[in-house]
Amino acid sequence: MISSAAGPAVIFDLDGTLVDSEPHYYEAGRRLLAAHGVPGFTWENHLRFIGIGTQETLETLRRENGLAASVETLLAEKNRLYLELAHSGTEVFPEMRKLVERLDAAGHPLAVASGSSRAAIDAVLGATSLNELLPLRVSAEEVPHGKPEPDVFLEAARRLGVSPAGCVVVEDAPPGAEAAHRAGMRCVAVPYVPAHVTDPAFSGADLLFPGGQREFDAQKAYDWIVG
Repeated sequence: MISSAAGPAVIFDLDGTLVDSEPHYYEAGRRLLAAHGVPGFTWENHLRFIGIGTQETLETLRRENGLAASVETLLAEKNRLYLELAHSGTEVFPEMRKLVERLDAAGHPLAVASGSSRAAIDAVLGATSLNELLPLRVSAEEVPHGKPEPDVFLEAARRLGVSPAGCVVVEDAPPGAEAAHRAGMRCVAVPYVPAHVTDPAFSGADLLFPGGQREFDAQKAYDWIVG
């Protein structure tokens, strides 16, 4: 069990929060749909699924486009496509790297809780400098329900040995912010999509950076977390 004596535990979302992986997810989805006879999937189409787990996304796309393949088949295909792209490298947001390094140096318990598959989480982090700093990871595959349900965050807190009230979540998407609220955790919100800043889910965020990653400041976030 990990001690929280150093202060609050911090649970990070992965995609769009720690790393700019959304372009890879978009391209994997575009290729997947094209292979199943659905051309023209745009970045704007992709934006409505940001923050929602891969399985839930594919369930919606399968229903909307009348795809014959099972969700399990689509999930396996998309994960394969995504991993091919992710292995080429995924950018870590510089201020997020600073925040993780600062929290780790101060001894805060840290975890990643993501709607991505465990293979995708490991592949993305494995190619970054954050890999050894964030060994505790929870995928939506490992819990009954993905975001906006609180399951991934509650499971991360359980594994950290910290109560939900002793956790801070760092999120970029409305479903994740809502999941943090439902989990009884404080939330630092850094919207990936500028238009999402007015989403009601972000109104309950305890610390909001309206300008997203362009505005995010590691020192300000750290001071708020420890304060």
